Amino acid sequence: MKYIPVIGLEVHIQSKTKSKMFCSCPAGYFGKKPNTQTCPTCLGLPGALPTINKKGIEQCIKLALALGCKINRKTKFDRKNYFYPDLPKGYQITQYDKPIGHEGFLEIDISGDSRRIRINRIHQEEDTGKSIHKGKYTLLDFNKSGVPLIEVVTDPDFTDVCEVTEFAKELRRIVRYLDVSNADMEKGEMRFELNISLKKSGSKGLPNYRIEIKNIGSISVLEKVINFEIERQSKLLKKGKKLKQETRGLKDMSGKTVSQRTKEGSADYRYFPEPDLPPLKIDDDWLQRISMEIPELPRVKRKRFVKQYNLEKDVARIITSSRKRADWYEKAVKGVSKEISREVGNWFIGDFLRLKKKKKIKFKELKIEPDYLVEIVKLHRSSKISGTVAKKVLEESFNTGASPEEIVSKKGLKQVSDKDELEGIILKVIKDNPKPVKDYKSGKENAIKFLVGQVMRETKGKANPNVSEKLLKDKLS
Repeated sequence: MKYIPVIGLEVHIQSKTKSKMFCSCPAGYFGKKPNTQTCPTCLGLPGALPTINKKGIEQCIKLALALGCKINRKTKFDRKNYFYPDLPKGYQITQYDKPIGHEGFLEIDISGDSRRIRINRIHQEEDTGKSIHKGKYTLLDFNKSGVPLIEVVTDPDFTDVCEVTEFAKELRRIVRYLDVSNADMEKGEMRFELNISLKKSGSKGLPNYRIEIKNIGSISVLEKVINFEIERQSKLLKKGKKLKQETRGLKDMSGKTVSQRTKEGSADYRYFPEPDLPPLKIDDDWLQRISMEIPELPRVKRKRFVKQYNLEKDVARIITSSRKRADWYEKAVKGVSKEISREVGNWFIGDFLRLKKKKKIKFKELKIEPDYLVEIVKLHRSSKISGTVAKKVLEESFNTGASPEEIVSKKGLKQVSDKDELEGIILKVIKDNPKPVKDYKSGKENAIKFLVGQVMRETKGKANPNVSEKLLKDKLS
């Protein structure tokens, strides 16, 4: 019997705001001394009253609009009641029956096919504190308590692990493009809760159980959890066992899960409207202003880059993986031909990004101008510099900010194509390398590549490799 996964996701995204969601404490808690970014409100002390962070609401609305959601013009906050040590109030301020956004979608591309994942709801809530387990003790840090948290809940539309991971990556790209969040998973700024069950192949409707796995902190672990649960649940179902509704936790980073408790329903949380916060009205002017701030999104930009700049799909995906990358590349290729744009794209994702990663430099700190990359490509295409020299020129320009033309001129790096100038070097290489010469004459064509390499070494990369190869062949014929 074959079983098909039925998967839904809940994604928690920490908003990029200066202060917390319902108090004026700094939201930038990461790396700070425990319990130093707190006040009576986020500690849940008696008599402390919350106030609404407008920026937090706007970030939630922006993401909801970007995901094609309908916006509830009249919305409110609710109390979700449950006990856990890192929840100081004994309840979480969230949204229940009137989320900010609902009925949206996200398009993802899998192996060239477009698939639409439905977004059930997007709502605003507050984050909890952090439990730190040390031996038999649990320590509590409330710096994170009250940080704005957007929750994105999908419908159970995923049927395999590839769809889930691509959705997670695309959503991360979108929130970064919108500047809603840095979505740094190492800092817990984007986390996943997985709902997964299996149904018999060919059966209709949803399974009669649902397994929830909480606090998944990376896309790679999310993938491992899905694979583990599919295997675990399949084995149990094949043995004829009935699976129950439950919440499971991560055993370790391998993706293995362990049972924690029977899953709660909404009634267990005893939701009721938050009495200390007023209802929110989202009017046309507010909505219009936020919608004007939404930039071209990653999927649209990828498709445009492929068409407008003649890029391969994988190249366009790498370039548009961040808004800053895409903007820098687009500044570089402004007004040049598709042919040049395509080649610049290859240089950008190759040598340029390798240098940037090696030097650990941000785009705003770069000394090299975007159009210098085009200049290097043109110098190489016109045979003024060799490919080897082009790489050296790129690194020099990257380090100093000098223009490629200036570097080539000052360092005498112009490619040597003159036959008379190369002839002496060719004769020297032939004399110094008798074995490769003999190999070539005996029919081993690859030997000529070695000899060309020796010419390039003798000229410090300045020799025209095509001219050098022709001269070598002429001399050895």
